Amino acid sequence: MGTADALPGVSGGTVALLLGVYSRLIAAITAITPRRIATVLRGYDPQRRDRARAALLEMDLQFLLPLGVGMVTAVALIAGAVSTLADSYPLALFGFFTGLIAASAIVLFRSLPMDALEHAVAAGAGVALALLVSANVLELPGSGATLVFLSGALAVSAMILPGISGSLILILLGQYVYLSDQLSAFLGSVGDLVTGAGSTAAMAGPGTTVVLFAAGGLVGLFSIAQLVRRALERARTTTLLFLVGLIAGSVPAPMHNVAEAHALTGEVLAMTGAWALVGAVALFALDRLAGGFDPE
Repeated sequence: MGTADALPGVSGGTVALLLGVYSRLIAAITAITPRRIATVLRGYDPQRRDRARAALLEMDLQFLLPLGVGMVTAVALIAGAVSTLADSYPLALFGFFTGLIAASAIVLFRSLPMDALEHAVAAGAGVALALLVSANVLELPGSGATLVFLSGALAVSAMILPGISGSLILILLGQYVYLSDQLSAFLGSVGDLVTGAGSTAAMAGPGTTVVLFAAGGLVGLFSIAQLVRRALERARTTTLLFLVGLIAGSVPAPMHNVAEAHALTGEVLAMTGAWALVGAVALFALDRLAGGFDPE
């Protein structure tokens, strides 16, 4: 799930569906409430220990903790690779991402009905919103720390929604490479500090960014994701078409990173297109091996 969320195209929620743990994941996340957390924290009292133990079991932490460790590990590894490739091979990296995103939109749209006006309007609204954001016509409020926090809230809430990749949201917001660089710098400074070759000062800057993103992620996980799930319960098909529309409208977003590194000549566009084809083929192959992606 962590690897899928670190790469745009296939979401961690989709991988959870394919592995048969999606229902358990949603049940565990929605079970984490302030009341249960307070019950666990009162477990120091022998008379309340049984209730604290019951609350822990209800939150299914024996499932969430190893899952979370695995996801964080994968994201950390992928972030380092992305930072290196973004500097050395931007055409290959962002061309590949373009193909992944485009193919995932095709696969997911193929599995949804489009037999009512409201369906077409929802899909069109998702496409339009993503295109406006990727063109910087619409932007998140604030910048710097505020933008990092909001990016975390949106990206992490997307991670548990089938069909939507958290990294795709970051690409759409223009924060993907920056946050990958910051995470890699933070992990590198931690390693240097452990070996005695670094300092806390070097760790402070990227560490602050990572903490802000994580804090935003926690807020998004227990707020935005909850709102989207309620929308799915009330108008499942319309909501899913809007979400997949966001994916389709995000297809041009990686080209902004290509344009920052190279002039968009015919040769550059041809090379980017070739790598996009590789990404699309990889996604279609994964779809075939998995027996089809279902965005439910």
